[in-house]
Amino acid sequence: MALSNNVIGAINFIAMLLSIPIIGAGIWLATEPDNSCVKILQWPVIVLGILVLVVALAGFVGGFWRVPGLLIVYLVAMIILIILLACLVVFIYMVTLKGSGHLVPSRAYLEYSLDDYSGWLQRRVRSSFKWERIRSCLSSSSMCAELNQSYRMAQDFFDAHITPLQSGCCKPPTECGYTFVNPTYWISPINTAADMDCLQWSNDQTQLCYSCNSCKAGLLANLKKEWRRADIILLITFVGLVWVYLIGCFAFRNAKTEDLFRKYKQGNSYN
Repeated sequence: MALSNNVIGAINFIAMLLSIPIIGAGIWLATEPDNSCVKILQWPVIVLGILVLVVALAGFVGGFWRVPGLLIVYLVAMIILIILLACLVVFIYMVTLKGSGHLVPSRAYLEYSLDDYSGWLQRRVRSSFKWERIRSCLSSSSMCAELNQSYRMAQDFFDAHITPLQSGCCKPPTECGYTFVNPTYWISPINTAADMDCLQWSNDQTQLCYSCNSCKAGLLANLKKEWRRADIILLITFVGLVWVYLIGCFAFRNAKTEDLFRKYKQGNSYN
């Protein structure tokens, strides 16, 4: 039984290590400017990682110090957390399945349409109340000002591979036909009826296209890219936790079998 319990303790130490990528993925999302403005995914990921760490610690203590109650808590709680992690992995995949940038003539960067993204993500930004807070957060960043420092000439800007947020929030849609002065200052639109965002554009450096649907779409494009990266980390961790849990169940069953066999031998020795 001692050997089986030591195995349980050892694999739960591995489970504790596996909680680090989950917590790390949540912290990484929290440090990304767009995710820090939206505040949707990072805290569930961080909390789930901490719970995995706590439960694995309970299994580690229960294994090495032979506390059956903690081992039972570990077995029940860990399967619940594994199921929650699986649900989170599938959820992230499903809500980021749709949406991509569109090529526009004579431009290296892509442009983005809000309707291309999943309904769940759209609802996170369509509400004027929610978007006002997000817009204020995004406009306080230096992402648009950085474009003015990097691109002086129109052709240099048109050939640039800027981020989805910069494409959607820092300039007007190409189809409006605005004339380039600098990356965040455009004049003389040709077709303001081409898109509602054409009327939303403002050369006021605090406004720009932060109220445009293209800005919302650019935000969702950024979120999709970052969430997909986090989802890969969570998927790999999920597979690791499943293996650790299965080995733990096998070791726990062996420990119980050894314990019953030991009691049986002791009972026979008394007869």
